[in-house]
Amino acid sequence: MKAFGFLSFGHYGDVPGSATRTAGDMLRQTIELAEGADEIGVNGAYVRVHHWARQAASPMPLLTAMAARTRRIEVGTGVIDMRYENPFQFAEEAAALDLIADGRIALGVSRGSPETALRGYETFGFHDEEDPERGGVMAREKFDLFLQVIDGAGVAPGDPRMVGAGRYLAIEPQSPTLRDHIWWGAGSRATAEETGRKGLNLMSSTLLTEATGQPFHELQREQIDLFRAAYKEAGHTGAPRVSVSRSVFPLVSDQDRAYFGLRSEENHDQVGVIDGFRSTFGKTYAAEPDVLISQLKQDEAVMSADTLMLTIPNQLGPEYNLHVLQAFAEHVAPALGWKPNTEGPVQGDPV
Repeated sequence: MKAFGFLSFGHYGDVPGSATRTAGDMLRQTIELAEGADEIGVNGAYVRVHHWARQAASPMPLLTAMAARTRRIEVGTGVIDMRYENPFQFAEEAAALDLIADGRIALGVSRGSPETALRGYETFGFHDEEDPERGGVMAREKFDLFLQVIDGAGVAPGDPRMVGAGRYLAIEPQSPTLRDHIWWGAGSRATAEETGRKGLNLMSSTLLTEATGQPFHELQREQIDLFRAAYKEAGHTGAPRVSVSRSVFPLVSDQDRAYFGLRSEENHDQVGVIDGFRSTFGKTYAAEPDVLISQLKQDEAVMSADTLMLTIPNQLGPEYNLHVLQAFAEHVAPALGWKPNTEGPVQGDPV
């Protein structure tokens, strides 16, 4: 682990105990949290994307504001549901964001997670004839088109009266660094290998759609190894990034113990069924800093990835969440190999 960031689900609701009552509260507080994290030296500020729910849903305006108000921190998503996206508009917005942020972005994209709406992407006007129940085929086809477009492919026939005969136009703007900042959110070993073959970065999911009896961190480490092997076998020669996410809470105050002390007794993975697949979910880490250091060093996936995303309880407000990030930065992260954002952009491991 070289870097860590926060991953916010962007929950909001007018309920007792919530410091995030409205969508406006959530958006403004997320920007505030990114600004504070940037000053602490945190490497990344990432948001989940969920449609049809009281959570963060439209990431581009939020990420643009976060990038404009910070100096060093990377901003990104975990993940954009490609079933809902027009690949051409998404390509334009992503390129603009990359240029505004000067490359400080990590756009996680995937087929998306289960949602409250029944095939909600159809309401947005997108239909998958081959995979109508899950939309997976459509999502991957649109993602492949998105990659072609950000690589500068001419896709729109030009008006010969304006540009001459036989010309096909590419989207604008183009950002030459954008492809380096695209991640695929993989939930299985097979999708991790496909991500490697495409030469992308790997954003390993908060769950794996596999249940072999192995601990979650071992399954995820295997996923990372397969990704890197496929990346190398495909002939790519770069240093791809890899991220994993965990719920980690250093218990350094009475407030921490009141919120998460009982979680320290729930020291195990969970197995369940999600989206029709028997799946493995990672455990929550909540303990004194020295115990956390020992536990996380034994987490094979955390130590194999370059970036750890800490899932945060955003409804507890930015002040408390900055406390969590500060405690992790001071008491835990240095022992795991962390380099703060003042030391420059995060680099992946050469394959």
